Amino acid sequence: MSNCVTELVCIHCQAKLTSDSEVDQPWLTCGLCGPADGIYDIGYDLDAVQRSWDESPLASRPLNHWRYHELLPLESASIPHHWSVGWTPLVETQRLASQLNLERLWLKDEGRNPTASFKDRASSVGVAHAREVGATTIACASTGNAATSLAGHAALAGMPAVIFVPATAPEPKLAQLLVFGATVIAVEGSYDQAYNLCSSACERFGWYNRNCAINPVLVEGKKTGGLEIAEQMAAIGSQPDWIAVSVGDGCTIAGIWKGLVQMHALKIIDRLPKLLSVQAQDVAPVHHAMEQNRLPDCSGGNTLADSINVAVPRNWRKAVAAIRESHGVGVEVSDEEILDAMRTAGRHGVFAEPAAAAALAGVVSAVSQGIIAPRSHVLAMITGSGLKDTNSAMQAGGRLLRTEPDMGKLETILM
Repeated sequence: MSNCVTELVCIHCQAKLTSDSEVDQPWLTCGLCGPADGIYDIGYDLDAVQRSWDESPLASRPLNHWRYHELLPLESASIPHHWSVGWTPLVETQRLASQLNLERLWLKDEGRNPTASFKDRASSVGVAHAREVGATTIACASTGNAATSLAGHAALAGMPAVIFVPATAPEPKLAQLLVFGATVIAVEGSYDQAYNLCSSACERFGWYNRNCAINPVLVEGKKTGGLEIAEQMAAIGSQPDWIAVSVGDGCTIAGIWKGLVQMHALKIIDRLPKLLSVQAQDVAPVHHAMEQNRLPDCSGGNTLADSINVAVPRNWRKAVAAIRESHGVGVEVSDEEILDAMRTAGRHGVFAEPAAAAALAGVVSAVSQGIIAPRSHVLAMITGSGLKDTNSAMQAGGRLLRTEPDMGKLETILM
């Protein structure tokens, strides 16, 4: 573990683990609360982090997420600096901002990561930690992106990876898994059933469990998204009023918020934004939990945005806590709105998969509802490339124009 890690705190009962032997096993859940509720959060000595940054300023470090290594639960010797992840661009969309009556609007394009999604932040840290603790096999359940990023980074580490996916996962994501050499198990059932089978297999075979719901190390990787947003925005002399994040299991929005809070405590930014949590209209259990303090009894519904098609989110407590602490709001968007947002993002230079475009769809919806005020500064997290789901991209993009190799016929179809 990093020298700056101080404790593990159960997010349900607030019990703390502080001894070295306990803190070195963060993939365990709280013995009092059990795996369903007893997810840990990792605490840090921010004074020690600040001292380290004073000695080695961030400005002098390589432009990837390992620049924040003091805020990651890894020993220095375990950090694979040659795995370059993060420092993805902020794409400012002035035309779209004007159309929405916003002062400024940025799309943070996480599709530029090695396997084309935000999940590379988590998987790179998870695989590095698995190596640190001597694991020989690593596994996860995923609707696609977490699986792909795990397979890619396990390949870099030379570590076998076992991936459980719903049989409905898009083929481009499955293709990446197979090419990276992972053992891919397509489960004839939902994501939740794939998750349960993966958890049972990890327990049965002693595999390292990469799933964020049980392993807070992965959320620390996702946290680098928030750390990075804070540093990049501070560098351009602006801070967003809102950050829009699509929500499935809840780990991503919770991780981003934790990173922002830490950068505020470290005085990199002088204020915190509100979070706009975006879920699919028919799959919005986190927003139900925001209102009822529990998940819904019925777990029906479906959405084409496979990465957020999560009826039973395991990290809903962290997500709800982050949204509430930020004074944020949850909005739901339809599949039609998501497809429209895919087109909109593309027309402004960013190719987004459905779940990623959902964040932008949420911004459009929140503006129309008056949730986001005119002239606000807004950032939308574009968490994955449109290449992840080319069928949806073709559906969003519009029709092809076909012609024979004849100028007259070309003129006809262009008229």
